[in-house]
Amino acid sequence: MSDPRSRLDRMTEPLSSETFAFSVDATDGAARTGAISMPRGKIRTPAFMPVGTAATVKAMYPEQVRDLGADVVLGNTYHLMLRPGAERMARLGGLHRFMRWDGPILTDSGGFQVMSLSALRKLDEQGVTFRSHIDGTAHHMGPERSIEIQGLLGSDIQMQLDECVRLPAERAEIEKAMRLSLRWAERCRVAFGEQPGKAMFGIVQGGDIPDLRVESARALTDLDLKGYAIGGLAVGEPQAVMLAMIETVEPHLPTAKPRYLMGVGTPDDLMQSVSRGIDMFDCVMPTRAGRHGLAYTRHGRINLRNARHAEDTAPLDEASSCSAARDYSRAYLHHLVRSDEILGMMLLTWNNLAYYQELMAGMRAAIGAGRLAEFIGETKQEWARAEAARAA
Repeated sequence: MSDPRSRLDRMTEPLSSETFAFSVDATDGAARTGAISMPRGKIRTPAFMPVGTAATVKAMYPEQVRDLGADVVLGNTYHLMLRPGAERMARLGGLHRFMRWDGPILTDSGGFQVMSLSALRKLDEQGVTFRSHIDGTAHHMGPERSIEIQGLLGSDIQMQLDECVRLPAERAEIEKAMRLSLRWAERCRVAFGEQPGKAMFGIVQGGDIPDLRVESARALTDLDLKGYAIGGLAVGEPQAVMLAMIETVEPHLPTAKPRYLMGVGTPDDLMQSVSRGIDMFDCVMPTRAGRHGLAYTRHGRINLRNARHAEDTAPLDEASSCSAARDYSRAYLHHLVRSDEILGMMLLTWNNLAYYQELMAGMRAAIGAGRLAEFIGETKQEWARAEAARAA
């Protein structure tokens, strides 16, 4: 048996001399598969990053998350700066050691959470002043402080601070936020400096207005960052609008840099976005759905709260490599969900994250074989077939 301390020590030992690098191994139309190489490991792309908002992927052990095929997880600057605190995190050895995750960690900037969780906030050129949703205490976070916090957490990929606008919104509001985000990107770039083996990504803003998206993408490209995210989507707009914005932005982003679509999404969102050239994703959907009785499977979405599952002895997916999907009956899962048992949340979260990782692995293989369109078609046909059978 290996010494458990050896893995823990690797979480805080000095990083190797390996630099951040992105390679594309195969393409299929706009879609591509490859890898981001970092001192703490490789991120196979397209990649789905499980969300570990408060230093935990909810209802999961770190070892489970890794065993499912996740190469990277996401932590949240806003939540971690409030609790346990960035300076405390640094004193405790950083986020990797704190949560026992030895692979890469990406931290978002906290801008979206400030927008969505803090009813009392004041925004100006210097940053945002807001009150904690936990205890009402006042805080200020500007571009420099956001990067400082992410550095104290010790994350491997850090995001610029941006202003995110909920859609729909007026052009004037969207344009003002986009230009402020660009100015903040420049300040974040200076604050980040040069950190071998680590990376800072910029965030393309511009709402649902194509010319603003293009302007944002071009200006961020001029900063020569390590990667580029598309933000401000999945905030109320239809899927068609989201996909149109990806198609607008993609030609203006460097082909040699990774592209990250923030906060997205459903399995269909992932497939449609990968086919348009996106390399990285994060979303709370699989974990949140698991805590509320909803399973994502090869057979589509299954609501375990429905009475039809009360005597169903079939598993969620008999062919899955995940024990939660393969070894427990739908009747048992229904019972756990209806009884509000914690194990139900754990098993469905496990299943959902397994399915998301299987979907990403399937897309990587399909791109390598030049058959992504066929893979997407076959996947959606199976969803439709299973849904029709359930409705019969």
